[in-house]
Amino acid sequence: MKHVKLQLTLVLLFVVFVSFVVNPLSAADWLNWRGPEQTGVSRETNLPDKFGLDPSKPDSNVIWKAPYGCRSTPLVMGGRVYIINSDSQGPTEGERVMAFDAKTGKVLWEHKFNVFHADIVSSRVGWTNLAGDPETGSVYAHGVQGLLMCLDASNGKVKWEHSLTEEYGRVSGYGGRVVSPVVDGDLVIVGVANASWGDQARSSNRFVAFDKRTGAVVWWSTPVAAQTSATYYASAFIATINGQRLLIAGTNVGELVALQVSTGVKVWGFQVAGKSLNTAPLVDGNLVYASHGEENPGAESAGVRGRVVCLDAGTIANGEPKLVWEKIGVRSGLASSLLHEGRLYVPDDGGMLYCFDAKSGKQLWRHKYGLVARGAPVWADGKVYIAEVNAKFHILKPEDTRCRTLYSQFFPSKEGPGLVEVNGTPAVVDGRIYFATRDETYCIGKKDWKPTAAADTTRPHTAAFNAPAAGAQPAHAQVVPCDVVLAPGASASFKVRLFDKDGNFIKESAAEWSLPLPPKTPAGAQPPALQGEIKDGKLTVSNALPGQQGYVDAKVGNLTGRARVRVAPQLPYTMDFEKVPVGALPGGWVNAQGKFAVVKHEGGMALKKLAENPLPSLAKANAYIGMPELKDYDIQADLSATQVGENLPDMGIVNQRYTLQMSGNKQELRILDWDALPRIDKTIPFKWKANDWYHLKLVVDRTGKSVMIRGKAWPKGQAEPAGWTIEIEDHRPEPSGSPALYGYATGILGSQTGAEVYYDNVKVTPKK
Repeated sequence: MKHVKLQLTLVLLFVVFVSFVVNPLSAADWLNWRGPEQTGVSRETNLPDKFGLDPSKPDSNVIWKAPYGCRSTPLVMGGRVYIINSDSQGPTEGERVMAFDAKTGKVLWEHKFNVFHADIVSSRVGWTNLAGDPETGSVYAHGVQGLLMCLDASNGKVKWEHSLTEEYGRVSGYGGRVVSPVVDGDLVIVGVANASWGDQARSSNRFVAFDKRTGAVVWWSTPVAAQTSATYYASAFIATINGQRLLIAGTNVGELVALQVSTGVKVWGFQVAGKSLNTAPLVDGNLVYASHGEENPGAESAGVRGRVVCLDAGTIANGEPKLVWEKIGVRSGLASSLLHEGRLYVPDDGGMLYCFDAKSGKQLWRHKYGLVARGAPVWADGKVYIAEVNAKFHILKPEDTRCRTLYSQFFPSKEGPGLVEVNGTPAVVDGRIYFATRDETYCIGKKDWKPTAAADTTRPHTAAFNAPAAGAQPAHAQVVPCDVVLAPGASASFKVRLFDKDGNFIKESAAEWSLPLPPKTPAGAQPPALQGEIKDGKLTVSNALPGQQGYVDAKVGNLTGRARVRVAPQLPYTMDFEKVPVGALPGGWVNAQGKFAVVKHEGGMALKKLAENPLPSLAKANAYIGMPELKDYDIQADLSATQVGENLPDMGIVNQRYTLQMSGNKQELRILDWDALPRIDKTIPFKWKANDWYHLKLVVDRTGKSVMIRGKAWPKGQAEPAGWTIEIEDHRPEPSGSPALYGYATGILGSQTGAEVYYDNVKVTPKK
């Protein structure tokens, strides 16, 4: 027995030793893109005042550089550096997350994934910042195509993943503006612009929290009025104010909002801008700082762009914090600010750095460091490190009444004309400064650096929930998971958590469970309740319906919590729309409400792509039929279109993220997967007419490590062609993807309805 105990002790000591060696924890790992304090501050000392580009020179201060660039901020955790960037070019281009050894720059692993269903151009790939969690050893990434991934930090393997676009109707614009994830407690939270089904049918800016270990949805929050504009990229700040753990973030309607981290309940909001907020807020005690570079709200500042505000979040009246001070006309809408020891450093869009007294708003100085600003400043060792888009990195010396430029480094292009953009923000860990240009990742620092007692030891919040006050009463009932997807006949178990008014967890509770009627649609139709049975929190949905959506309610006293349930169609699946009511949609579909509707057409029923709003997020859409894990199937459907003036719409079908598209105005037939980039793009001339019906068929066949995508299109009623109309091979294949119908309405002018698309006889069948 003594020998067994000794062996167990040695094993445990070995595990602890290996864990420490493999994943050593720095005094201040850079787990959030704004650093351990979320303010852009590092407590490191003895950092360089300059550096050169040649590591072989003794005074270069370049520890290493790697030939992989990115446009965001490196994540530094456990002796490793992580970036998200564009991978390769041409037919194999995509997105990836990479891991480097922090000391040497050696590539340890990379995880590649494709870009699909996106209007994002190649130069904007890798837009977001990564988030790290040393407790679970995870790295979280949000790709421009909508993949939210939890990766194992040690090897890059996927622990869990959501396709936010295919599952929840997330949208992103041409610029690639998507929001970086943030980790707090047991949650990873991300902001999205989306429209899916039911209470989320209308497009709006929402926040969604996932269990950081499992990927289960914990809560949704819709803190702003529904709207259909724009995407945005404002990162969040996590802070405790007035006893509430809050996520404070900008939105795509210009409102700064505060949500309880544990529940998503909105605590307050403040209209900072007239349009999207894209910079991260800062918090010091009860004071919250925010900026923008767009139009200002209100008539008093009409026509003036830009604003910096200081809010007192400890004083809330009518759901709004008190305005302490503001500066109108400072256009800081792209690069986030820095807060250090009572001073607020604000970079404007044109490369001017302002310094304000954080309490009073008094301007202390301003300093012109560049021409175009995207990256945020970082304060470390009495200096400010900041990048300029125009191929430069600056080291500044802030003083009481002025700022001096100590050093500026230009990055020449190795490919002739063109700038080597520097869009990101540096990370500072263990005496090293990590940043990236378009082409390379740099680690700079003094080779003889030694740690000091002044090194920061701040850690992010890791408690699952704040402790409630003694005798606290329940004020919020949360059903978890709050959003699930099931197959027909499948089951899911729910539980109820009770929180006090400040969002502090009290306990789990028994509840009265029910399947309520959903809210009426915008057109006034009453959808049916979820068909199934729920008992003691266990739901079993009906096997009779191929797809449906609905809700689960849990009542505890006078509190009611709700979960969203989608029953997604399984394969094989057919839909002729004959049993779907006018104005409704087939059950289980996503991203269709407000963009598609079933109508009477030519003596029967058909699905119509609406052509009433010219906004790209409404005029152009995929109606997703199944889950993104589906693969190895064929899809076919009948399609027809109207013509308005000279405009014909684009229409098509989708198989595993590949679209077979009939282009109306160009009279072409295409296969593609990345709308803005011809990574996979086979195009041939194809004449077709308005009001005629065509049958489309799209298959994806695996051939070793590649796939062949083959499509057919022919007039309905004629014999199917023996050969394929169009085909292309993809050497970087999509692994899976939801079947979908595609439509892009054109010719919408004011109240004039544009060119519409009609769909019928949809059939999705698994391969034999």
